[in-house]
Amino acid sequence: MKVRFAFYVRLTVVMLGLVLIVTIMREAKSILVPILVSGLLAILISPFTSLLEKWRFPKALAVGISVISLLVLISALVYFFYNQVLRFSGDLSLLEARVGYYLGQLNIFLEKHLEGAVPISADSLQNAIFQYLYENAGNLTQGLIATASSITMVFIMPIYIFLFLYFRKFLAEFILMSFEEKDKAKVRNVLYKVKQVVKNYIAGMFVVIIILAILNSIALLSLGIKHAFLFAAFAALLNVIPFLGPFIGAILPITYAFLTKDSLWYTFGVFMAFYIIQLFESNLFTPRIVGGRVSMNPLMTIIALFVGNFIWGLAGMILFIPGIAILKVIFDEVEGMEAYGFLLGDIKSAEKKTSRRTLKEQITKVRGRFRL
Repeated sequence: MKVRFAFYVRLTVVMLGLVLIVTIMREAKSILVPILVSGLLAILISPFTSLLEKWRFPKALAVGISVISLLVLISALVYFFYNQVLRFSGDLSLLEARVGYYLGQLNIFLEKHLEGAVPISADSLQNAIFQYLYENAGNLTQGLIATASSITMVFIMPIYIFLFLYFRKFLAEFILMSFEEKDKAKVRNVLYKVKQVVKNYIAGMFVVIIILAILNSIALLSLGIKHAFLFAAFAALLNVIPFLGPFIGAILPITYAFLTKDSLWYTFGVFMAFYIIQLFESNLFTPRIVGGRVSMNPLMTIIALFVGNFIWGLAGMILFIPGIAILKVIFDEVEGMEAYGFLLGDIKSAEKKTSRRTLKEQITKVRGRFRL
């Protein structure tokens, strides 16, 4: 006889399970994040490793070349930003002077229109910042610890990537052996689709980032904004965080244009340029390049961002998007979980599936009437 528990009992068990999972994920952040990032990067460069192996490279050498190539690419990116930030630091005195000028103008306005208004000065802002730092010293200490942890991640992640690539077939075989023979074909199909989703997402986002960096650079250079390459590349990289990333990436060049240019038309021009480029990104570049296999509806994307930020911070905001896409692939293939895959999927794709199903039902009804 099958025992069926009451709804509130099942709901309680599910909620307790979710709380336990979230707690474990938060506590094990320093372990899980490097492993997951390394796994995603290993899947991304696995085709290059397979190509080297087809060219008769020894397995260890092929994996080593792949990992070194990835490290060279990342190092070049870090070196680029380092040089650009050094150049930007030379303008800090100019920016400080402009901030002081605008604060003076603001004080004049307040004195004219508000009686008893307290003047705002650069020194008062500096004191407020130091006061904030003093009151949040505990958070800063945690930040330093997190930075040290990040440095450790930098050294251990190449090892993870190497091991994932070297044992990729072994791990896939282990997953297949965990299921019965009748389910192995479906599991193999799921593994293939997950691999395609990860490659489509990371490689597609890489191409989109390059396109955005080029377009942002052209827009900023045409407006005569200094440090155009730094602002353009920074805004393009932040595009990996849906919705919030593009907004944050546009704030820096807009603020810089406002502080360094005498006319507000430059500020407006930067705003409009980033707005138009973002329209092309969201409606053309990402849908065409990343593809429909990674598409999710905006509601689930926003929820994934906030949950990811709550659990793992910035790393969670980046990792949870491909993670949700992987879950969607699994839900679509597992019997009884299709509804959850439908919930995570793109609304347009869901509407197309629904309309196709409705059309088939109507055709079946018409055929039935003719048979009668």
